[in-house]
Amino acid sequence: MDIKSQLQNYKDRLVAVRRDLHRIPELAYTEEKTSAYIADYLRREGLDVTTSIASTGVVGLLETGRPGPCLLVRADMDALPIDEETGLPFASEHPGVMHACGHDGHVAMALVAATAMNAIKDRINGSIKFVFQPAEEGPGGAKPMIEAGVMEEPHVDYALGCHIWPTIPEGTIGIRAGALLASMFRFDITIKGKGGHGAMPHLCVDALEIGCQVVNALQRIVSRKIDPLSPSVISVGQFQSGTAFNVIPERAFLSGTARTFDRTIWKQWPETIETIVKGVCDSMGAGYETQFESGYPPTVNDAEMAAHMEQIAADVVGAEKVVVPEKTLGGEDMAYFLEKAPGCFFCLGAGSDAYAGIHNPRFGFNEDILIDGVEMYCRSALNLLS
Repeated sequence: MDIKSQLQNYKDRLVAVRRDLHRIPELAYTEEKTSAYIADYLRREGLDVTTSIASTGVVGLLETGRPGPCLLVRADMDALPIDEETGLPFASEHPGVMHACGHDGHVAMALVAATAMNAIKDRINGSIKFVFQPAEEGPGGAKPMIEAGVMEEPHVDYALGCHIWPTIPEGTIGIRAGALLASMFRFDITIKGKGGHGAMPHLCVDALEIGCQVVNALQRIVSRKIDPLSPSVISVGQFQSGTAFNVIPERAFLSGTARTFDRTIWKQWPETIETIVKGVCDSMGAGYETQFESGYPPTVNDAEMAAHMEQIAADVVGAEKVVVPEKTLGGEDMAYFLEKAPGCFFCLGAGSDAYAGIHNPRFGFNEDILIDGVEMYCRSALNLLS
């Protein structure tokens, strides 16, 4: 039987699993119910299951019994601190927490793919690792899982992942070679001045005013210090200073993020930002402290694997529905898996006027698209492990 026809038998199960998971969303490193659900499912399918990796991570290993490469299929399983407003009959049962980024769908696709691949394992060689990682929304579960050894025993030769993607039309599949998502970087800046009476600014070192200069100077990093052909952005999202209308504040706190597709720029953010802050504060007689968090590297698809997945996507949805998604300055810790093995992070089109976008309390998608993701995984296994 053709794989597409065979997978139709799993559509009801796929929807049921997604809805089960949608009811029990959990935040980073608290995914206990989700982890238990995944482990129970994989054990029933006969996979070798390892739990409690990097806290709540789960790995299911499917062995064919024949030598060959190892394919990794990764799904993220954490949710967001959002009150759900969809009104769905299977809405979140955990107040203040919601699967508003499609991770329930990601896990459902990987689980049902494990079932489907197990059924056709006589047609493939080697092994398939199904990796369910915590904390994609932050602080990041991919790196700790890799450090715990999930890329070895057996060694991973290829890595695949998928994201439900509302910015491309429903029914399409997006494949982009090279950089797809940007690196992430956080900075926190504390400016230390000298407070005093608002009527006597000459006796003070105004931390608020210095903070304003720092914000303006940071904006000029992108416009004057970075190659305009390397898309990058710096955004200050927090600025806290002052306690009263007639008091010049002694302290100011700024926090923000910087994004880029360029690994060199990503590595240079600390030095570049520190230089700006030091220059402004020294010139105004203020002290300062900085803290930096590098976050995720850029998510970069291997060119050969992307071309391979593009051909597979054409078999799944038709060549006319295979698109090249726009790059985004959002971040994804799938990046760490793609640093360790050639792979591809593909996009499952979910764009529709009927649903809100990701990270929205009314986020949703047509569950019919999920079977295309399962088929992508299955066809990839048949091609890469044949």
